[in-house]
Amino acid sequence: MSAVPPRDPRVRLTWVQPEDLVGHELRQAAQDGRDAREIGERWYAAGGSPAPDRAGASEPPAPPRLRALAGELLDELAALDSPLAADEPTDLDAIVAACPHWPGPPESAPAVADRDGLSTAGRGRTPSVTPSRLHAAWLGRAAGCLLGKPVEKLPLAGIRALARASGNWPLTTWFTARGVPAELLAAHPWNRRSARTSLAENIDGMPEDDDLNYPLLTLLLLQRHGRSFTTADLARLWLDELPAGRAFTAERIAYGNLLAGVEPPETARRRNPFREWIGAQIRADVHGWTHPGDPAGAAAQAHRDAVLTHTGNGVYGAMFTAAALAVAAGGESDVHGCLAAGLRVVPPHSRYARAVHLGIETARTEGEFDAVVDRLHAAYADTHHWVHVLPNAALLAAALTHAEGDFTRSIGNAVSGGWDTDSNGATAGSLAGLLAGTPDALPHHWTAPLKNRLATSVPGFDGIGFDALAALTHQEALRP
Repeated sequence: MSAVPPRDPRVRLTWVQPEDLVGHELRQAAQDGRDAREIGERWYAAGGSPAPDRAGASEPPAPPRLRALAGELLDELAALDSPLAADEPTDLDAIVAACPHWPGPPESAPAVADRDGLSTAGRGRTPSVTPSRLHAAWLGRAAGCLLGKPVEKLPLAGIRALARASGNWPLTTWFTARGVPAELLAAHPWNRRSARTSLAENIDGMPEDDDLNYPLLTLLLLQRHGRSFTTADLARLWLDELPAGRAFTAERIAYGNLLAGVEPPETARRRNPFREWIGAQIRADVHGWTHPGDPAGAAAQAHRDAVLTHTGNGVYGAMFTAAALAVAAGGESDVHGCLAAGLRVVPPHSRYARAVHLGIETARTEGEFDAVVDRLHAAYADTHHWVHVLPNAALLAAALTHAEGDFTRSIGNAVSGGWDTDSNGATAGSLAGLLAGTPDALPHHWTAPLKNRLATSVPGFDGIGFDALAALTHQEALRP
């Protein structure tokens, strides 16, 4: 009888250990022009390692002396000035001042009856979004996220090989292990957390995912505090309702900073090398959904959310997404108009704006989407982590542009491009769902497996239906 291996007594937390953060901060410094060569030399001379390539923690953990040095170096790196700071502000007033085409307030509209037959006169801005359109947005976000879950963290070559082996390339339906050679599955294993719930053969409702948890938390935030919420309100909500283990990268750092007594917005800056990653962008949907036709209002609201955890380009990801979705929620533009509206709330000389332009222009010049993806990976794959906001912004913009509003192509493009597959699929599905306008306009094979059921650890929402979520979101869209 073989002996049972001993259990590892350590608690090896991901995305928080100082020795794992230094490499990420050194890469971030290189991206924003800070000269960190001397600090990097000290780190590697002392025996430090580069950042883990795809995981959140390295093995083995660092000895105490190296961990202490890592903390010191993180503080030194934070003190270095970036030459890009003037073009990439985080303060909202500075962002607005940097945007020459910042959107004006929505035009006033005559009073109409809401779904309960009550007049909207005297409530201020008249929402033009319907519960049906919001229902399609929730379903679209869930379907796009679920499509990307089994291949999250896989390299681009692995995603393509797995899909082609089952005859599903370009992506038009769910991933499956059926018919895929065992040696290919061994070479490119599905995401271990998602394989049991996100393949065609085992989908049974929408499983939990942070890309759906955060919209639920935003809905809670608006229910409790309305449109005038503060960043501190969001911080308290997270501490009350978000399990710490369900937060990752920048969100996990900010959560830990809150527990250590750090106040927002310093929570986004203190020892947080993930502050320009994709986290704030995946939290922006409800801000856009509840501001139909008001991209400026959506972007400003998303800003108050984003600065809890992000700075600069990380914040722009939330503002861009919220503004684009606000225009889509209004139902009066196509996908190209939505993306253009998103760019109006992003400083034009920022790296985020350049990434979106690159995605759009590449999609317009390449007939095959695989060629689009290859060009974007050539531009970003060797310089940015797969969760960084910039490559994902370029891919999202390219996916939506190339799909021309088609739902299947939108989520298929976003996921087939690799990097943060579930997050990009979710945002693409959200916008494409809004443009579709109704749940019935979405292909049945994407919506039926969701079974109108969402699993989550956010209190009060586990098992809720997407139709119920649409009704609750509509109530917040109606709130002045």
